[in-house]
Amino acid sequence: MTVGHAGDRGGAPTFSRGYEGFGGTVGELASQSVPSWPAPRRARDGAPNVVVVLVDDMGFSDISPFGAEIDTPAIQELAEAGYRLTNYHSTPLCSPSRAALMTGLNPHRAGFGSVVHMDPGYPGYQMEIASDVPTLAESFRAGGYATFMVGKWHLSKEANMHDGADKSSWPVQRGFDRYFGSMDGFTTLFHPHRLISDNSPFDGRRDSEEDYLTDGLTDRAIGMLTGLRANDPDKPFFLYFAHHAVHGPVQAKAADIEKYRGMYDAGWDHVRAERFRRQIASGLFPDSVEMSASGPVETMGVPAWEDVPLHKKQLFARHMEVYAAAVDAVDQSVARLVEQLKSMGEYENTIIVFTSDNGATGEGGVNGTRSYFSQFVHLAGLPEDWAGDVPRKLELMGGPQVHGHYPRGWAHVSNTPFRYYKGHSYAGGVHVPLLISWPAGLARHDADHGVRDQYAYVTDIGPTILALAGIERLGTLGGAPVKELDGVSFDGFLRDRTAASLHRSQYVECGGQRGYFEDELKIVSPHLPGTPFTEDGWELYDVSVDPAETRNLAAERPDTVRELAAKWNQAAWRNTVFPMDDTGITYRMRPSTESPLSAPVTLHTGTPTLERFRSSKLTALRSFVITSSLEYRGGDEGVIVSHGDQGGGYLACIENGAITVCYNAYGNMTRASAVLPAEGLLALELRFAALPEMKWKITARLNGDALLDLDPMPQLLGMAPFTGISVGVDSGGPVDWQLHERRGEFAYSGRLHWVRYEPGEKAAYNPEIIADIADVSASLIE
Repeated sequence: MTVGHAGDRGGAPTFSRGYEGFGGTVGELASQSVPSWPAPRRARDGAPNVVVVLVDDMGFSDISPFGAEIDTPAIQELAEAGYRLTNYHSTPLCSPSRAALMTGLNPHRAGFGSVVHMDPGYPGYQMEIASDVPTLAESFRAGGYATFMVGKWHLSKEANMHDGADKSSWPVQRGFDRYFGSMDGFTTLFHPHRLISDNSPFDGRRDSEEDYLTDGLTDRAIGMLTGLRANDPDKPFFLYFAHHAVHGPVQAKAADIEKYRGMYDAGWDHVRAERFRRQIASGLFPDSVEMSASGPVETMGVPAWEDVPLHKKQLFARHMEVYAAAVDAVDQSVARLVEQLKSMGEYENTIIVFTSDNGATGEGGVNGTRSYFSQFVHLAGLPEDWAGDVPRKLELMGGPQVHGHYPRGWAHVSNTPFRYYKGHSYAGGVHVPLLISWPAGLARHDADHGVRDQYAYVTDIGPTILALAGIERLGTLGGAPVKELDGVSFDGFLRDRTAASLHRSQYVECGGQRGYFEDELKIVSPHLPGTPFTEDGWELYDVSVDPAETRNLAAERPDTVRELAAKWNQAAWRNTVFPMDDTGITYRMRPSTESPLSAPVTLHTGTPTLERFRSSKLTALRSFVITSSLEYRGGDEGVIVSHGDQGGGYLACIENGAITVCYNAYGNMTRASAVLPAEGLLALELRFAALPEMKWKITARLNGDALLDLDPMPQLLGMAPFTGISVGVDSGGPVDWQLHERRGEFAYSGRLHWVRYEPGEKAAYNPEIIADIADVSASLIE
């Protein structure tokens, strides 16, 4: 039997001869009414490819076109071919910015008033893109594009990231043909804690200890493009490359770190001044612009470099060398993408957007940290002796053994010339670099230096690239109308540098930090957590002449402040900003629908590593018991259970006839061993009892008899343990580096029947507030 088509691709099938059965011949069936196959939508001929490159937590001045000394020639090439936007703004945090970019809606209207590590249930904090909001990928795919994504998603609830979860908010379900990366807010760059390929955990093994995620993601992106071209030579593509760099923990390749050795010995004050000098010289700002002030009061504690003790200067400089190397690797990634596009003959007709999701972060603290997950803990009652920075050798910094982040003084440099950091409504939190290049469609005139100082916001990126590509945003999803856009296209002022911005006003809110922009004026609320949200206390800046917000005009223009404050309030109600929370209650509120994740679970050998959040519900801020059933014969060795990595974790293994429990307290290693008394069927019990001051008492019993115990250990809190639970192997990032060097993943060679986790009582200091969803729903119905 042969099958042909009548007319074009949308015609009904015809058949050359009959086939007996099914109540008649196929020829007879073909003569009956057969529904037509809908023709796939095609992009217009010559439609441009679109590549959006988003870097995580990178400051305004961290690339050479915006003043950096960091070597970024590929990004510089994009700037020289395209346009630098000096007045582009993001939200203060990553998830809200990604939601606004992907949807064109303001972050709270998109359901992302904060990051997805919270789930209070309010309309502005739904933490998943709603079914009546099309993503960029969905619009491009409907317009005939292939759609690819690599890297950080961070737009799904934590409770929906495990293998058995509802995946309707995952990238492939939201318009991407292919996806490879981490769904989580961040990951380590040498031992990623969990990678997803399309809809499934990626179980590929590392080829080398030198494997580096920025390079691996680039490999994947290039593979998606070449795979498309091997099968369709003409179909345009939309590639969203969301880097995990340079979010903490900050890590880089050894050769790249060596390249910057000694470059930051002069300190942050000198480097910041030099970056600002280059910004002025390259036309980013006029000579009249001033930098924001330095000093402890203006920077949340950053001392002048000359006041940093000598023994700390080398450490602080090394932190920045690592950060610079991580940015350099991003540029190498851009270079490889551009080279691939050129080799395919498609560079000229590709729109490339390069930007950051928010300003650089000060979360490393005044002294930086080599124990990122410990520094990441923000709980009331944290013991005074809590180790926020476990010392490491300088030569290890930036490598797989150290989960570090640079000191706040370098974040002040990254955000040059602005003040403050990620999470703030001041410019340092929201004023970030944006480059856009399209040689075939946005070629610059010789007299045009490519700098654009008109206002633009993250919601405008989607409408702009859709307009440039000639693709219409979807008007319906599932047959229902979609929410209207907040963003507007800025293609007008790209083509005509004298054209005005169409985005004239914008609200900002993040954890009680507020801001409002309108027609070159901006008000900022320097709100302190726990204080009343009053209508006074706003600061006013004329950002057309003072983009670094150095001169507060509020006292001179009180009527303007009141007018803009009232407009912020109106915008907040319109965008579902309320209720605002600066106390952390919204982070502590968890829906009762998460309760099944805390039920006892039995894991068998071969079970994929349990996802991070799913694992944490079994152990975080509570007592718990791990029971293992295994058979041991002389010579059997390997890991029984592991949970975590170099950022913090624990494991139990058998080696050289002894059971060893290893505990990694954010870099401080403790080990306890006991000789196995006999062969045969073993029941190993590890009991973690929650103690005051956020510690665990860890004891081990074998076949009911006491085996060993450890002194009280600091609990693993915040995002630790980061790598989830593995059975029969230390999969992912290694908990104990010495063991890893000796034995690798160290799979158990005997028979391991199962490992069972039984969560116990929550500790008294566990701040979770469980909202009974059934009760809430019933009260709404009544």
